[in-house]
Amino acid sequence: MKREGSLKLNFIMNAILTMSSLVFPIITFPYVSRILLPIGTGKVAFATSVISYFNMFAQLGIPTYGIRVCAQVRDDREKLTKVAQELLIINLILSVVSYAALFAAIAFVPKLREEKTLFFIISATILLTAIGMEWLYKALEQYTYITVRSVIFKIIALVGMFLLIHQQSDYVIYGGITIFAASASNILNFINARKYIDMRPVGGYHFRPHLKALLVFFAMSCATTIYLHMDAVMLGFMKDDTEVGYYNAAVKIKTILVSIVTSLGTVLLPRVSYYIQQGNIAEFRRITKKAINFVFLAACPMTLFFIFFARQGVLLLSGSEYMPSIPCMQIIMPTLLFIGLSNIMGIQMLVPMGKEKIVLYSEIAGAITDLLLNAILIPKLGASGAAIGTVVAEAVVFLVQYVYLRTEVTHAFRAVQYWKMIIAMIAGSAASLWVIRLDIGNFLMLLIAAVLFFGVYLIILLLLKELLVKEIVSQILSKIKKKVIHAG
Repeated sequence: MKREGSLKLNFIMNAILTMSSLVFPIITFPYVSRILLPIGTGKVAFATSVISYFNMFAQLGIPTYGIRVCAQVRDDREKLTKVAQELLIINLILSVVSYAALFAAIAFVPKLREEKTLFFIISATILLTAIGMEWLYKALEQYTYITVRSVIFKIIALVGMFLLIHQQSDYVIYGGITIFAASASNILNFINARKYIDMRPVGGYHFRPHLKALLVFFAMSCATTIYLHMDAVMLGFMKDDTEVGYYNAAVKIKTILVSIVTSLGTVLLPRVSYYIQQGNIAEFRRITKKAINFVFLAACPMTLFFIFFARQGVLLLSGSEYMPSIPCMQIIMPTLLFIGLSNIMGIQMLVPMGKEKIVLYSEIAGAITDLLLNAILIPKLGASGAAIGTVVAEAVVFLVQYVYLRTEVTHAFRAVQYWKMIIAMIAGSAASLWVIRLDIGNFLMLLIAAVLFFGVYLIILLLLKELLVKEIVSQILSKIKKKVIHAG
């Protein structure tokens, strides 16, 4: 089967997808957070975090495993059909089991029973994720389709937000719209899948080989999901929904930024799996070296900028009711770098190399760290305590993976031109921090500061001839020049 487009096209499409994920909450969350207040957004965040555990079980690690195993047979429609159907059947069976467990939990846990309507609505994500087979489209590098489909549904959801949410009690509607924006397009995925695989049952299924591998991916997914959503769940049980709302406001901004940092790794996974399968180790190392450099160049300045301008970011996105989110956001910002690097080393390097167990060990270490720190810090510090737990947990995940991969990645880390990046960040800070003194609105302040900070940052990197930035700018200018010549 022919692979769609080039790595550059895939990156552009995924960048557009990432930007849509960035723009959607930037437009909707300021409106929604001011109407629902911390308690309303907190209820939805708590319910979403709890449902994520049931969805995690239903997925059994298929989202990551499916990309790798389908990428390996993507040139053979018959083999691809069989593998995809086997994974879909496993997914659907486990979804039924997950729903049974969820209904039992709602029946017996009072805090869940209080908001059972909200939980039932958000649980639609379990079925929609199963039939969506996103892993199939990513394995085939169908990023143009994924992007167009996702943007269309986000626009529909955007209109729905403004038409349907008008009072604090509309938090249930907000929960439903968030699920629609994230997962409703999976119905189209299921219908569209017939282009790439046969939908009629082929029979002769062999589930056992998948189950053995999936158990490791499931354990990885468990560890990741536990420490990603543990903060909101523990805050909900140990504190209240309002505290979850404060934490969610900070995490909302962090999630947007993380999606930018990890966008390159998401695109590279199927391609890296393909190179490993073909034994092209040189190309594998070349790509991962660039990816690590990209993470440093993107994550470090964003971390610094949003520590400086956390107050303006929270007030713009959430409003004055969310002031306790500001220290929480400042604390959590370093996770951009740790998540970016562990995404490259774990998902892009260890998984294609067949070293899933190392990723699992790193994530178990992170989950245990998060659990212990949350138990100690949440009662005293609330949302800020949860943020500290998350930062330390992500650092632990990174360190475990780095220790194992140090012979593979040492050259990549040494190749990063840190001194150029530090000089550029200092210059960007000097160019932008004075904006805080201006008596202007939060949006204008953030806009001016961002243009100055990141503009100066890029200019200094270009003047210092940072290799990756220089290469990217050269490619862009070359394409513009070709288009001008062609037009002429």
